[in-house]
Amino acid sequence: MSKNIPTDRFFTKDHEWIKDHKEYALIGITDYAQHCLGDVVYVEMPKIGSSITKGQALGVVESIKAVSDIYAPVSGVVIEVNQNVINNPQLINSDPYENGWLLKIQAHNTNFSQEALSHQQYEEILNKEAK
Repeated sequence: MSKNIPTDRFFTKDHEWIKDHKEYALIGITDYAQHCLGDVVYVEMPKIGSSITKGQALGVVESIKAVSDIYAPVSGVVIEVNQNVINNPQLINSDPYENGWLLKIQAHNTNFSQEALSHQQYEEILNKEAK
């Protein structure tokens, strides 16, 4: 199982990540999630200007194995959708933490350490799931 867990972002138990860029937050799915999904063939994301609520489904990632909801790690407003991923969903498989990001949002609460898991906490969850 992949243990590619960057230390510069926060995570959810549903395998999304969030990275703070001060003026916005970047959201994507983890390497573990893309590995479990298999080859991603389609991505559906909300429109720019949409409000998203922490814990609610914000979009869909479809692979050859399954269709999975993506859940908002924090509440906020969508300010950009990664069109490269919409046009080339395989970027999620090849580069989930950089070029495979999904959304930029203006987060309502930017204290992500209270909103989500650290990389150590996320790694502990993966270790438990592997057993």
